[in-house]
Amino acid sequence: MKAGYAKAEVKNQAAREALQPLAEGERPTAVTVGAIFSGVVAVLLWGSTIYALVTGAEAGGRDVNVFQWAFFALVISAMAWGMWKAKYWAVLGFQMLLVLLILAGVLGMVTAPTLLQIVGTMLLTAGLSVLFWFMVKAMARIQMPERPGS
Repeated sequence: MKAGYAKAEVKNQAAREALQPLAEGERPTAVTVGAIFSGVVAVLLWGSTIYALVTGAEAGGRDVNVFQWAFFALVISAMAWGMWKAKYWAVLGFQMLLVLLILAGVLGMVTAPTLLQIVGTMLLTAGLSVLFWFMVKAMARIQMPERPGS
């Protein structure tokens, strides 16, 4: 078992050494995609919040809690800004949301009543999973310290 661990650690060290720190102002593509996605969601949430505030909208026969919507919109807006600035905390928070959406997608495939819904949910879940995968390396580059002599 120790030999297997030692081999894995050698591979991990090689992977760490192959990573390049981000240049000043650089943002990995996966993080840019996440920032744009979060920005679009934030705009939709702010629009929904304003609409509910102005119209007194109801959902399921109950008034919409505008404060909750505004708070969630604020959090997503902060996440979009943080990812645009390549901040580690924002990418980590976005990955947490991706995991929740992936889990919801998997559970949704179990309960989907039609083949079209199953296929659509599967495609959405696969896309979110790919984005999650690419974000892992981006997070490693974001948190890298500067190397001496680079």
